[in-house]
Amino acid sequence: MRAPERLGRVRLGDGRGLGWAEWGPESGPPVLLCAGSATSRRLGLDTDAVTALGVRLVTVDRPGLGVSEAVAGWTLTDWATDLAAFAQLRGLRRFPAAVGYSVGAPFALACAAAGLVDRVAVVSGTDEIAHPAFDGAREPEAEFLVRRAAGDPDGAERVLAGAADAEALYEVVTGAPGEHDRRVFGDPGFRRAYREALAEGFLQGSRGYARETVLAARRWPFDPAALRVPVRLWYSAGDRNPFHSPDLGAGLAARIPGARREVLADAGTALPWTHAREILTALLRPV
Repeated sequence: MRAPERLGRVRLGDGRGLGWAEWGPESGPPVLLCAGSATSRRLGLDTDAVTALGVRLVTVDRPGLGVSEAVAGWTLTDWATDLAAFAQLRGLRRFPAAVGYSVGAPFALACAAAGLVDRVAVVSGTDEIAHPAFDGAREPEAEFLVRRAAGDPDGAERVLAGAADAEALYEVVTGAPGEHDRRVFGDPGFRRAYREALAEGFLQGSRGYARETVLAARRWPFDPAALRVPVRLWYSAGDRNPFHSPDLGAGLAARIPGARREVLADAGTALPWTHAREILTALLRPV
């Protein structure tokens, strides 16, 4: 894991700032990374894979995280609007591809629904767990969040904000890794980069984390069945995260026209760092 090669901040039309980071050559194909829960722009993919493939990897802090200013009541649709403005300001117009990791998955798919990206890789992605298809199949903690987010979203945000900080989330993610994640989560360079990304993610407090978590746990404002871009979903057979997907993306893949799903036996939840080369190669050169 290497630090970002370029860091910056753009100013949107309403005066808000969005923080961003990049790795790889500026002349390479831009790939948008919608990162996992509460991590800032500073956490990318396996940087060796990014360099080898000549990718221009772009991360952007979501509102309330890192150095992107919060905005009351923002939504997944607003995120896509912000990213469209960001792309224009950075001279990109659109992204050939996007990766949505964990809670970043619905944010990447929202950009696809808005016509901003041409292809999407969902990696260990948070599914639309509020979808009725999962009634009776959710783990208890996911069921509680879905019900609370639907009936009292403001209250759900307050509860989440009061219970989370950078250190607590770090321990949840890295505290008891499975056998396939130990190499990643035990690596000093990764642990340092992940701590830095979480620390920056919580710079403004925990409300940004709470907001994005509630948005992901509610019904999405777009229909995955209406997506018209290639989508490939990557999950680990050993993924036990109750907020990712009760069926490892099977239902989501079935709803997205032409989507392909990979369930890897030799992987954990750290797919963006153990299988980045495979994911990016498939994303940039779809078969």
